[in-house]
Amino acid sequence: MRRFPSVAFVSFLLTLAIADAATAVRAGFAERDISPTIGMREAHAIARHVFKTHVDPCKVRAAVFDDGLARVALVSLDALIIPREVVLRARTGIARATGLAPGSVLIAATHSHSSGPIGIVTLAQFERAPRDIQRLAYEESSLADPAYLATVEREIVEAVRLAHTRLAPVSLGFGFGEEHKVAFNRRQRMKNGRTWSHAGAMNPDIAGYAAPVDPQVGVVGAWNADGQLVGVIVNFACHATTNPGGISANWPGAMERTIQGALRTTAPVLFLAGPSGDVTQVDNLSPYERPTPTRWLEQVGGCVGAEAVKVLLTMPRTDGATLAARGKTWRIARRVPSPQRVAHAREIVAAGKSAAGAALTEWTFARETLLLDHIVTVEPDVEVEVQAVQVGPAVFLSSPAEYFVEFGLEQKRRSAFPFTFPVSCANGSVGYVPTEEAFGPGGGGYETRLTFYSNLEITAGRQFAEAGLALAAQLRPDPAPDHPRIAAPGTPWPHGKVDPQIR
Repeated sequence: MRRFPSVAFVSFLLTLAIADAATAVRAGFAERDISPTIGMREAHAIARHVFKTHVDPCKVRAAVFDDGLARVALVSLDALIIPREVVLRARTGIARATGLAPGSVLIAATHSHSSGPIGIVTLAQFERAPRDIQRLAYEESSLADPAYLATVEREIVEAVRLAHTRLAPVSLGFGFGEEHKVAFNRRQRMKNGRTWSHAGAMNPDIAGYAAPVDPQVGVVGAWNADGQLVGVIVNFACHATTNPGGISANWPGAMERTIQGALRTTAPVLFLAGPSGDVTQVDNLSPYERPTPTRWLEQVGGCVGAEAVKVLLTMPRTDGATLAARGKTWRIARRVPSPQRVAHAREIVAAGKSAAGAALTEWTFARETLLLDHIVTVEPDVEVEVQAVQVGPAVFLSSPAEYFVEFGLEQKRRSAFPFTFPVSCANGSVGYVPTEEAFGPGGGGYETRLTFYSNLEITAGRQFAEAGLALAAQLRPDPAPDHPRIAAPGTPWPHGKVDPQIR
């Protein structure tokens, strides 16, 4: 009797055939301005610290890819965070405007500390809180401006819509560079066995860095049929905290200017921040004076941008790419402050806020304890999302956290993709997510403190890492592009094979 292959086997062969025959890919890029106005509050500062100058624009940049079978979008915005509710509403608007499935859209903040009032506190979170808690939330915290949130949401949708209208055949390149001079782990292991964040320049009690950095500069480039660069994506792990003293995209803006200037292009450059919850431009083991904020901004952005330029100029290209997106959404419990800690915090806050020093630090953490004590009664656990978005041989693995760099390094080691780009501060905001070791006896630093902003159970980082890797494992990476090989050995150049002459 003649035997026929099973339906499952035929389906498997078809899947391989589709994957192997990488279809021509189209891409579109766009940007929109989301700069706050003079007089608005800074995102990272206390409520009464407002912008007085404009240094450079804050933008939302979008890239849309279409392979004829699937479409995905990557969005980067110059913002401290991206609130979960803004992500969900923007995705709904994007679906309505373009037909893109919400789960195929990744939206990430660059974590610029010199950007607009997008959080951390929102009015709705404390609308039913006691008045003393409302005062701490609305007058003493980093408060979102509802009108600005609406602007950001609208411009995210518009940027993706514009990028979608610009879909056209492209060649894509993927590559890695390395930049070792501008990013440092800000957590130091002290001689007393503890870990401190920013222990002070050349503090003699520092034993060394508490954790590594990730020097890789991940780059994706897109060129149109005429060979013109139409868009760039850069992934690098370093806090955007150069803070030039006014409205600014921070160093990622300087990075874009470096790339555009070197390549004589206006192509948008999307910056997707790698896990850098413990990595900044500050080297606490350096004996040299720190640059001015403006010079620091140009140094970090210029060095990362210059490395990206080298990668763009040398990367092989491909006209085809498989596109796919997978996601997982679940809830993670918050850590709850003890009644004793809450009672002590009330005493500290009631005594009044000091102007500076250790007393101000104690007051600030007491405020955070009281805000957290309220929010756990409203929302004891938090919705989180992890995404894996494939563009050919590259996968973008998201986390909603200021994620510690070791998790990103691990994801890169364990991923089957030739190009793995961990993306932090994406699709929501859950604050710092350190390693479990950072909470142990030798741990410490403000990233590990229990606050309104950072409070997930200590296994959250491991959950994010494993979820991202599991999603990536569901996808089949395209082979990495390679430069065309020489078809046959060449013949010697006549002028090159002559004998030497003395006279």
